[in-house]
Amino acid sequence: MKVVISGYYGFGNTGDEAIALAITRELKKQGHTPVLLSNTPEESAAQYGVSVAPRMKPAELLKAIAGSDVLLSGGGGLLQDKTSSRTLAYYLGIIRTARLLRKRVIIFNQSIGPLSPAGEKKVAAALQGLKVIVRDRGSLDTLRRMGVKADLGGDPALLLEPSPELVRNPHAVVIAPRGDVTEAQEPLRQMAAHLREHGRHIIALSLMPEQDDAAARALDADQLVSTQDPQAALDIIASSGFVVGVRLHAVILAAAAGVPFAGISYDPKVWGFCEDAGAPVHNTAPDVPTLTRQVYQRTTPDWSAVEDMKFRALQSFASITR
Repeated sequence: MKVVISGYYGFGNTGDEAIALAITRELKKQGHTPVLLSNTPEESAAQYGVSVAPRMKPAELLKAIAGSDVLLSGGGGLLQDKTSSRTLAYYLGIIRTARLLRKRVIIFNQSIGPLSPAGEKKVAAALQGLKVIVRDRGSLDTLRRMGVKADLGGDPALLLEPSPELVRNPHAVVIAPRGDVTEAQEPLRQMAAHLREHGRHIIALSLMPEQDDAAARALDADQLVSTQDPQAALDIIASSGFVVGVRLHAVILAAAAGVPFAGISYDPKVWGFCEDAGAPVHNTAPDVPTLTRQVYQRTTPDWSAVEDMKFRALQSFASITR
């Protein structure tokens, strides 16, 4: 089957690129032909080894959907209007186009919201009758309240695996800030300074270099890693002993790699993932002693819950042929 994948791809956000990598890998493994809608088609084609269409060129976009069998809308947090109503209009427009062309449409391992009341009505109308899979229980509850039936899946990036033969340093701590969550910056800097004084190796990980590099530098870490490559980010995380993530996919990749983690929740999707995984989660102004203690103790999530999430993520691909 030819499967078109719609998401926030080709914008230099390592988390979304991790989703793209996981989905395209799994589709190819199952014998499907992925077609990724990307903001930077040539780069994405080279990175993932798949067919790509430009997401903002209507004629080529329409051609890609018309030539497909299935549209996957997701993964990621696409159906929200917190950042812009235009964002929601774009993704709902893709869904409507595929439906008009009588293609099978699957809402694929998304988080839903935040949504305004007007946005909720638009999403509820657009999703009626579709196969809907969400990646966290909070989104499941949101859709039930909106009258939309959905199943619980898992973030596809959970299926990624670290490169073989990595050596883990239990004293290395990865901190992945987010440049626009400024209230978290000082608590993270204080925690990093305390940990360094007590022999921890601090790695500042910038997962969206354009937005996060300055925040990562401000942590005064032992090592700064700025990358848009999801495999490189996963390997850095897999080589550490603990991850503190403001960026959602810092904690998702930690879960994929089996590394203990704590989230800083600037958005309900971070809280939802950590809660589902049984992992520590804090607001954007975390209590420094509490968070630092969790790092020292390497407070673990519920690994059986994480395995369940991985299983659901894998099982969600079966919906493509149903």
